[in-house]
Amino acid sequence: MKHSFHVHPRDAVTFLFVPGDRPDRFVKAASAGADAVIVDLEDAVAPANADAALANTVSTLSARPAHEQADIVALVRVHPSGSPLFEAQITALLSLTMLTGHGLSGLMVAKAEDPVALHDLRRRLPVELALIALIESARGVAAAEQIAAIPGLTRLAFGALDFALDVGAEPDSSVLDHARDRLVLAGRLGDGSAPVESPSTEITDGEKVRTAAARARRNGFGGMLAIHPAQLEPIAAGFAPTVDQVAWATEVLAAEGGAAQVRGQLVDRPVTERAKGILLRQAAADARQAGH
Repeated sequence: MKHSFHVHPRDAVTFLFVPGDRPDRFVKAASAGADAVIVDLEDAVAPANADAALANTVSTLSARPAHEQADIVALVRVHPSGSPLFEAQITALLSLTMLTGHGLSGLMVAKAEDPVALHDLRRRLPVELALIALIESARGVAAAEQIAAIPGLTRLAFGALDFALDVGAEPDSSVLDHARDRLVLAGRLGDGSAPVESPSTEITDGEKVRTAAARARRNGFGGMLAIHPAQLEPIAAGFAPTVDQVAWATEVLAAEGGAAQVRGQLVDRPVTERAKGILLRQAAADARQAGH
């Protein structure tokens, strides 16, 4: 029996990391209420534990005896394409696709910056598996449009701390906002998918997490990574429309084709389309809540 409530990574809002070398946390992560779980083989795993983490992940995502399915459904974050660990991880994870009922939903490539390598990986993956490119470097940002244009790429995601380290900036520097803007535009120029925001470093202060999520949504992101289960609810709240936004959108659509103004604002096509988007986001949030 699967413990995770699974949303396709293209539509997911909340993504929860769990270290690949901590199999004792896998089921807990899958039960935490995230739209998608990411088993991490990269930054969360010490180099000495890399082989064990891969073995744990393959075992957990393998089909169980007879007609049973894997215990959880999850993405897996693998090392960058230039890493000596990359090919072994890809080969082992692709072996899962030969099994009926496996739990691998896709791959997230860390420090993605090589469009050719990502394109080659996409061609190796079964069409049903997602591929998310985690942009964490200046080269990755510079190549974001090319990466987003890869046929079948699911989404871009942003790794703010690694990006800041790469460019020598502080985590609150405006250069990170420039990078975020580039990813939003690249996603739109690709297949239109909204990128996934970097995780907040706040764990105990849910209001700060919610504020960060709401800011990401305002700026064009479609989801956010999480490093602790306590961050999931604030992220979901930050991405969901407010009560006032829903009320405004309802008024606008009720006035469509009739009154020229709502709350003093001209009602034309861009306004009605924004209102429809708000109500669609609310419907999706309600559906996720019901599913969890």
